[in-house]
Amino acid sequence: MATNTTKKPLEDATSAIAYGERLLAADVRRNARNMHASCKLLVLVLLVSCAMGAAAWAFLASLDLVSGAREQHRALFALLPPVLLATAWLYRTRGLQAGRGNNLVIDSALTGRLIHARMAFLTFFCSVATHLAGGSAGREGTAVQIGGTIASNVSHAFKLGERDHHDLMFSGISAAFGGVFGTPLAGAFFGMEMCYVGKLDYSSGLYCLIASFTGDAVSRMLGTHHALHVIGNIPSMSPRTILLVVLAAVAFGLTARLFSFSIRTIKRFYANRFRNYLVAALVGSLVLLGAYAVFDGWRYGGLSEWMVSSAFEGASSPIDPFAKLAYTALTLGAGYQGGEVTPLFGIGASMGSVLGQAVGFDPSFPAALGMIAVFGSALNVPITTIMLGIDLFGGRAAGYFVIASFVSYLVAGHRGVYPAQRIVTPKRRSLAGDEQLTVDQAIQRHREQVDQSAPSDATDTVAEANSADAATATVPED
Repeated sequence: MATNTTKKPLEDATSAIAYGERLLAADVRRNARNMHASCKLLVLVLLVSCAMGAAAWAFLASLDLVSGAREQHRALFALLPPVLLATAWLYRTRGLQAGRGNNLVIDSALTGRLIHARMAFLTFFCSVATHLAGGSAGREGTAVQIGGTIASNVSHAFKLGERDHHDLMFSGISAAFGGVFGTPLAGAFFGMEMCYVGKLDYSSGLYCLIASFTGDAVSRMLGTHHALHVIGNIPSMSPRTILLVVLAAVAFGLTARLFSFSIRTIKRFYANRFRNYLVAALVGSLVLLGAYAVFDGWRYGGLSEWMVSSAFEGASSPIDPFAKLAYTALTLGAGYQGGEVTPLFGIGASMGSVLGQAVGFDPSFPAALGMIAVFGSALNVPITTIMLGIDLFGGRAAGYFVIASFVSYLVAGHRGVYPAQRIVTPKRRSLAGDEQLTVDQAIQRHREQVDQSAPSDATDTVAEANSADAATATVPED
């Protein structure tokens, strides 16, 4: 009996050890498979990031070249009509779905849809042409489309699965943002945040960080330089300062909302009024050219990077943010290629500078807040906004960046320049019905609610609005 009693614990201990060894072996095999898959994806992320860094350098160098030529020869503004006609024809007859711009990138990242390689070439050359002719546009949209196109084609070439495709697409977006703006922290979070409203996709975090820093490093190594702006004086935290920052952030959020509303309204107007897309393009280009000439707004053409410098120096005019907003809306609403971020920087910085000086702030402080807050609330990327502030200005004002970012983000509501963004976490309780919709679907839902509550004598107006919406059902929103 004693022998049997002694053997049983030994047998139990041996079984437990054997079971633990099997678990450990299974863990090792699983971790080895994960490591192999992660290393394979990491190599592709580096490939995409290096390619995007080179593309960012080439794109920025091209913009510098054509912007310098336009500033020396104002007659180049006369190219606005032929550039838009050529852009409209190319995208309509040769672009496939490229006209959807960043919205196509979002859909590809979330659904696995292939982006045809021609999208990168079309957006590169048409965006450069826009800036040569003086269209008021930015560079982020073009960069993201190029990065998304590269990532999508690499993914399909290597037959990646859904999860890896998702991560590689987000990495391409991060490499694009980091490479073009020289802000690798913001670029990393932009890739994780761009496709959603109210969600940060941490599962892609490591790849997005590597991609953004690599894209930025390659772009700088090839010769890219970025402007540097410094906040001269950061006020100490006090109830008065916090209140003023909150009030300014409300203004920034409303400005971002007006920005996206203006572009959408102009797109709907041209689509509703003109059946022929070339006629619409011609009229849109002539309206923009006429607005430059009548109001002597030539300096608001192109990137208008002077606006940020002027804002930090306290030399902004109250007209500057609204003029730049109007010219950018006329440019992008008409169908020119380009991004929104650089104009948003100028709009926000100049508005912040004007508002801040009115209450006694050093102009550089509110200019920095406006620069990042208008951008972040228009694109629905609050965490990216905070990281952008840290990238550009350091961490001393990080507390103010957080306040300005989230207040402006909430004020902007479910609006934004990317209609394909998925609303994961609604911004406010009153917007809970928008959950799981896209931004575009949420806007349409709000319109329908207004239509249903409209008084009887407004029937004709409602019908006209519905007709306009139907006419633009296939109009690109990016």
